[in-house]
Amino acid sequence: MIKKLILQGSAKEIGRQHGSKGKDQVVQSLETYEKLFYGFKKLTWKQAREYAFKYVNAIEKLDHQLIEEMEGIAEGAGVDFGDILALNARSEIALANYKGSNFSDGCTAIAITSPLIEDTIIGQNWDWKAQQQNSLLLLEIHQPSKPIIKMVTEGGMIGKIGFNSSGLGVCFNALLTNKSSDSIPIHIGLRSVLDSDSLSEAISKIKGENIAAAASYLIGYDDQKGNGMAVNIEVSPVGIDMVGDLQGRLVHTNHLLSNSLMNNGLTDMNEFIFEDSMLRKKRAEQLISRKLLNKEPLNMEAFKEWFSDQFNAPNSINHFENEFVPEHRRMETVFSIIMNLSKRKMLLCVGKPSESYYEEV
Repeated sequence: MIKKLILQGSAKEIGRQHGSKGKDQVVQSLETYEKLFYGFKKLTWKQAREYAFKYVNAIEKLDHQLIEEMEGIAEGAGVDFGDILALNARSEIALANYKGSNFSDGCTAIAITSPLIEDTIIGQNWDWKAQQQNSLLLLEIHQPSKPIIKMVTEGGMIGKIGFNSSGLGVCFNALLTNKSSDSIPIHIGLRSVLDSDSLSEAISKIKGENIAAAASYLIGYDDQKGNGMAVNIEVSPVGIDMVGDLQGRLVHTNHLLSNSLMNNGLTDMNEFIFEDSMLRKKRAEQLISRKLLNKEPLNMEAFKEWFSDQFNAPNSINHFENEFVPEHRRMETVFSIIMNLSKRKMLLCVGKPSESYYEEV
């Protein structure tokens, strides 16, 4: 089960409600990332918090209300602002400039849209630390002068995967590279997308060198007037690039696709590109092609089938824990999400799709 929270009011009030009603989930996140930061970077929690403060100026410049919301979470949960800030910069702290070995990646994102189908559907398996299933929150956020957001996130984090009342949705994949900056953290960037009313507004917030570390943002938009599309944007400290097939299907996993970003000095540090990330991408593309060849429907049921796929386990789309890597690097599918943006409909599976079930939320 996942705890569902409806948050409304000012930014500070939204944060307080998140922190107080989701305190157990916030504490779970703090425990997970304290261990993970040390496992990946040998950083103490105190050091991680100090590192996170470098992002305050960029977040303030983007939207000062995001700082107020994080302050509210800290107040509601009875923790320090620095704790919440560190959670929201966790990708930059744990993964940016990573020089370790045997990183076990995950996350497979897919979009199907026009001209293949009339609807705009996006979704992904989110693969991370298994215990973070206990940190999950399903948030419905009502903010003045902004679209209503439905989002699945980790306790204490104000941005992640979901869609909004304007028909804009986002999925993301972590990318392990050699560069980071003091710009907007990845998860804050995701929230900025969900705070947007249009595709162009969302892209304006993440373009250029605005994002502090590399990631793939798969963004879909549908105006409910028969018009919809999806774009796959690789963001980074050295710029952005749109990647992938724009003929109605997009697939992204956990390796860089953009030649222009690589030519601009970004280096992919994922040691398992070929035996994990690339195989998951090719498998997802294969499954889509099979549906097309057999003239089978491309719908939310098809997404369920794809995200349940166990080919090449443990490194399958439905990802299992790899027991042959250190504990802090063992990742598995924590949740799976499918969003039909045309119908403003979300299906969520907590846990592996092969072992659990999807519910409409």
